[in-house]
Amino acid sequence: MEKFIINGGKSLNGAVSISGMKNSALPVLFGTILTNDICIIENLPNISDVRVSLDILASIGASIKLLNSTTIVIDTTGVKPKSPPLELVSKLRASYYLLGAMLGRFGQAQVGQPGGCDFGNGRPIDQHIRGFEQLGARVSYESNAAITLTATNGLKGSFIYFDIASVGATINIMYAAAFAEGTTVIENAAREPHIVDVACFLNACGANITGAGTTTIRIKGVKKVKGCTYCIAPDMIEAGTYIIAGAITKGTVRVDNVVPKHMEAITAKLKEANVPLEIGDSYITVLPAENLRCVAIKANPYPGLPTDMQPQFSTLMTVANGMCTVSDGIYSSRFKYTEHLKNMGANIEYDERRALLQIFGVSELHGATVKAPDLRAGAALILAGLAAKGTTTVTNVELVERGYDHIIEKLLSLGADIKKERF
Repeated sequence: MEKFIINGGKSLNGAVSISGMKNSALPVLFGTILTNDICIIENLPNISDVRVSLDILASIGASIKLLNSTTIVIDTTGVKPKSPPLELVSKLRASYYLLGAMLGRFGQAQVGQPGGCDFGNGRPIDQHIRGFEQLGARVSYESNAAITLTATNGLKGSFIYFDIASVGATINIMYAAAFAEGTTVIENAAREPHIVDVACFLNACGANITGAGTTTIRIKGVKKVKGCTYCIAPDMIEAGTYIIAGAITKGTVRVDNVVPKHMEAITAKLKEANVPLEIGDSYITVLPAENLRCVAIKANPYPGLPTDMQPQFSTLMTVANGMCTVSDGIYSSRFKYTEHLKNMGANIEYDERRALLQIFGVSELHGATVKAPDLRAGAALILAGLAAKGTTTVTNVELVERGYDHIIEKLLSLGADIKKERF
């Protein structure tokens, strides 16, 4: 077990470079299965979720070579349609991408139930399953909780409408439909930048996908795809987290290697909260935020404010002037972290009936020992510790390292007083 110890109340200043997007990297890695070839993937974040993904791929026959800290060569010609070890699959929500990728390539797949962060609602994959069935796959559930897909007569293009705009289901259906006979149309598709990133990767391999980034995606089935060299887009959630780190500590932080277009919902909300920003072609600089204002926060599918930024924004609001409400249109129960913020002096009330937070800004937070309940909530507690008076200890930080590349080193480079210890 590891913990972060933070001596807070110090202004962060300097520049930090953003790594590749976690939410693109994981599906792209699993998408290499479709190529039956060699792919070079660049700008991979050095995070535990990527390492687990590579372990899963190796367990089913992929050959992996590290070129440098951010670039790998992955050869999937040896991949077999077998079930990967449950102890690996259960560590990772993104392991469900194996279903679409293996179904697309082999016409069959068997994968244990995915893991990942627990937001209290089970995070069902019913949209994925319904889409696979509409393409012609037969779905069954084994006694060991594995999901089995078979398409004895091949997959056929179909019209698929999602009840909700699911990122995971959109990507999984793109994988499964890549080789399906005819054309598949996904309506109410997710529009997140990582959807576009994955579609660009598949098209670079020879797939025929149009409309990614809109609510309607068309996949014309092809006979074969090939390997390619592909560079993962920058991580907008990591970028947003460091921008808020600058804002909550009243510092000047330049965040480099970003795509400002991906972050418009984040930067618009920060400006509304009186956070001064300078936005360039590939950087965003946050300037000292001396007069933070509470603003209503509601997480929604892209192009709305990302649910993965909701805990960080809520933490910023705890030290802003006034009162605001926070809701999440994607994961309505994603508020476990608030009890830890209250232990640090935040004034937060939770309306369970409406799944709504009310945050009343306080002048300062104080240090405490807190436990990260999930990846982004853990990042939010680190932000609180950076701003708080005194010492904050954050435990369960393994969850944070699932999604943040070298977070200790990057915060140290900005002047934070933070260290990691084992206990």
